[in-house]
Amino acid sequence: MDEFQCPVRVTTEIIGGKWKPLILFYLQDGTRRFGELQRLIPGSSKKMLTQKLRELERDEIIRRKIYAEVPPRVEYSLTPYGRTLRPILELMSSWGSRHRARRRKTLAS
Repeated sequence: MDEFQCPVRVTTEIIGGKWKPLILFYLQDGTRRFGELQRLIPGSSKKMLTQKLRELERDEIIRRKIYAEVPPRVEYSLTPYGRTLRPILELMSSWGSRHRARRRKTLAS
């Protein structure tokens, strides 16, 4: 069976994992610089963040813009194609909020 027949698998190949959904979540509100993303995503290393950003750029989900300044400034944003993921990110965020509230309620009982 072709591994790409399952649409959920295709989606998780592109945006799955520990870091990519967080990167996309923080980029959905607008352009961010590398340092901003690193501060927003605790536990992320420079190497890991660079790797995941490159993968998302390769898949045309995000855009990297380099400014010819000293020091160079690099900004990341969602491409129009990447913005089509917004409903998925919103659903994930909503579900996560509900789950967190449910867990708090369960732990308080």
